[in-house]
Amino acid sequence: MTAKYPSVRRRLPASALTLSFLLALGATPAIAAEAEAGDAATAAGAADAAQLDDDVSRGDIIIVTARRRQETAQEVPVAISVIRGDSIEATGNFNVVKLQQLAPTLQVYTSNPRNTSVNIRGLGVPFGLTSDGFEQGVGIYVDDVYNSRVAAATFDFLDVDQVEVLRGPQGTLYGKNTTAGAINITTNQPTFDFEGRAEVSVGNLNYRQAKAAISGPLTDKIAARIAIAATSRRGTLYNTVSDRWINEQDNLGLRGQLLFQPNEDLSITIAGDYSKQDPEGYGTTYVRVGRTQRALARQYDALVAAVNAANPGRNYAVPSTNPYDRLTDLDASLNAGNKIGGASVRVKWDVGPGTFTSISAWRFWDWKPENDRDFTGLSIVSKSQNPSQQDQYSQEFRYNYEGDKIDFVVGLFGFKQRIDTQGTEQQGADASKWSLTGALANDPSVLQGLTATNTQYLKSTSAALFGQLSWKVTDALTIQPGARVNYDKKSGFYRRVVTNGAGQVINCTPAPGTSLPAILAAQCGVYQPQESAPSDSAWNFTYDLNVNYKVAPDILAYATYAKSFKTLGINQNGLPLNADNTVNYDASTVKPESIDHFEIGLKTQFLGRRATFNLAAFRTDIKDFQATVNGGQFGTVRGYLANADKVRTQGIEADLKIVASDRFTAYANGAYTDAKYKKFTNAPCPPELSGGTLQGANAVPDYSQPGVPAALSPRQCDISGQRLPGVSKWAFSYGAETNVPVTLLAKEGQVYLGVDGNYRSHWNSNASPSAYTDVKGYALTNFRVGFRGEGLDVFGWVRNAFDVNYIELLQVAPGNTGLIAGQVGDARTWGGTVKFSF
Repeated sequence: MTAKYPSVRRRLPASALTLSFLLALGATPAIAAEAEAGDAATAAGAADAAQLDDDVSRGDIIIVTARRRQETAQEVPVAISVIRGDSIEATGNFNVVKLQQLAPTLQVYTSNPRNTSVNIRGLGVPFGLTSDGFEQGVGIYVDDVYNSRVAAATFDFLDVDQVEVLRGPQGTLYGKNTTAGAINITTNQPTFDFEGRAEVSVGNLNYRQAKAAISGPLTDKIAARIAIAATSRRGTLYNTVSDRWINEQDNLGLRGQLLFQPNEDLSITIAGDYSKQDPEGYGTTYVRVGRTQRALARQYDALVAAVNAANPGRNYAVPSTNPYDRLTDLDASLNAGNKIGGASVRVKWDVGPGTFTSISAWRFWDWKPENDRDFTGLSIVSKSQNPSQQDQYSQEFRYNYEGDKIDFVVGLFGFKQRIDTQGTEQQGADASKWSLTGALANDPSVLQGLTATNTQYLKSTSAALFGQLSWKVTDALTIQPGARVNYDKKSGFYRRVVTNGAGQVINCTPAPGTSLPAILAAQCGVYQPQESAPSDSAWNFTYDLNVNYKVAPDILAYATYAKSFKTLGINQNGLPLNADNTVNYDASTVKPESIDHFEIGLKTQFLGRRATFNLAAFRTDIKDFQATVNGGQFGTVRGYLANADKVRTQGIEADLKIVASDRFTAYANGAYTDAKYKKFTNAPCPPELSGGTLQGANAVPDYSQPGVPAALSPRQCDISGQRLPGVSKWAFSYGAETNVPVTLLAKEGQVYLGVDGNYRSHWNSNASPSAYTDVKGYALTNFRVGFRGEGLDVFGWVRNAFDVNYIELLQVAPGNTGLIAGQVGDARTWGGTVKFSF
């Protein structure tokens, strides 16, 4: 086998029963149900690995098990996508956000690290502004350690061995329950053989990336590994106000590991990592303006004209109405300071017929943002920032047993988290003209300097007992049940204090029998003081059952049913208002989701096991789906959680991989996903139907998309039957690589040419589907050509080779004026990479 076909890392034994009792100190679950087996490969396992070498190629996505046991890819009844570290590097997918280009069932959308949605098969995170008060439906794990913040997804991969994308509920094998799937990142581990690697990449946009790792023995029982990565790139959006490029990359990451192995039965790994980002970002650009139900004088174009009329000689206009000119004029401070890190201790002890594992972990997250929340160069919102600090602790105990007929895993898991947030939002000099009417609109002092200062915290504790059993009824038939008992408690606090431009605290509650003065009423219509302390707890019992049958030596059929849940949520960012502008305290908590998941699959091998073709079909029904809703007002209803009655997602996935010879490999993956709100009758209206009385000439939305939501009131609509946001019905990825043997600079190796690409059909970028936030489908194509020899890999690359214009995310500007802003995807980029290893 040449270096072109690296062997697949083996996974850990355990088809099994895992009981996990979450101690109040959380130790992130090891979703990589494979990490445990890597330390002790048997002769049979080595033979399997050799076989897998024949099935794998650079850039390939391999379906493997999450059953915590050593099994070849085609023998497992649970589908996951596995992308090796060298494939990630070759294709330029350097973080989870980019990884969706290789895994069609993965959807990742981000307006900044905190507001990042990671979904699998259309489920995971409610699409929209992120709240601390709900759980992630897709877990992110690094070396068995659960990362509760999706912000971890935006960091560069650091010394990664492989990444696994698990599909479907993951509650009976892993400590932290996840309802949609999980992303498990496995890093390279310390070795007792001295080895090292270094990599340098340069490209256009002043792109610079450097990575290095070194590993080896300190004594005959202690080994260490250290890795570092740094990435920088000029911004992709030019700000005409600050006269500089924004949305840049400025990333640094460090990871160190120490392995103590006193004997063959015991190993202790101590790990620590630190990563930081400090870009000027994440800004948006003007995309379009759509008609809303507001009076014409209260819509975007008329409001801009009114601001200009009030400021003779100003003549404000966006720098371009073509988003692909990559121009913006944001006038507020921008920052996206992001730090994340922690430490963990993993103990693995072989005890007789099984293995005991303990994983103790602490992680922190420090987020320091500054945003331009009005998305324009006007001074409507002059300041918007919500810095947060998080600490999480986790502890997991796990026992794996493997026998002739019975395998099982049992475990206990505990998790504790605290998040503190301090928010500030302030109105600017143009706010009165933008948000008010009549005489008050002509007085800038009414709203200028009006400031909402928010203080909040969240305390979260969870515990679980979980497990899975695998019974080999015959050589062909295996039955695998699993169960989970879970407890969660959440308590929070939120306080908003509002001060006027003179710094005086305002009170929005009138004395009995009186009404608020006009100016105070106007100010309270923008920001209202509020205080809440939501708290709730819940027990959940869930289970699953997998039955798989080997129809023939190279054909495996399986069926799975899972009864899962997403635990309760609380609204941490303030509560919505009732129609009379009083606080709706009934919305402080959100009911748990109840999930019924069905899946069938078929895995096949042919052409002498040089090709695989796998199919999976799934359906997931959810009651009380936790959705993010947004009333579109400045500050008052920024975004909160609510329950949609019913949601359904269903689809089909197919994966084809061919290793035709040592000279040519290829893969093609596709997914069809039909994700809909089956019943959501009190959703916020999309911008077409928001504002006003929904009567008169503007009552008919000016778009032709079928299935226009029924308007119930100026704030609520029935969006039953509409597609879930963020989900493309069709998604594909493909890749191929060919090579020829050569001798170059006295080195024997291969000259290779590779291509990879992906396609996604259109999807909607608003929680309530809108024609104005429909993102067109697009296809991206990447090429690479290089030389690969002993310890050396040099290649050039072009990404988005055909310079396709595409949108990554669209956002409805607050105020429901019809303004739609967005983030534009990267144009064509190119560069080169040199990698050394020894």
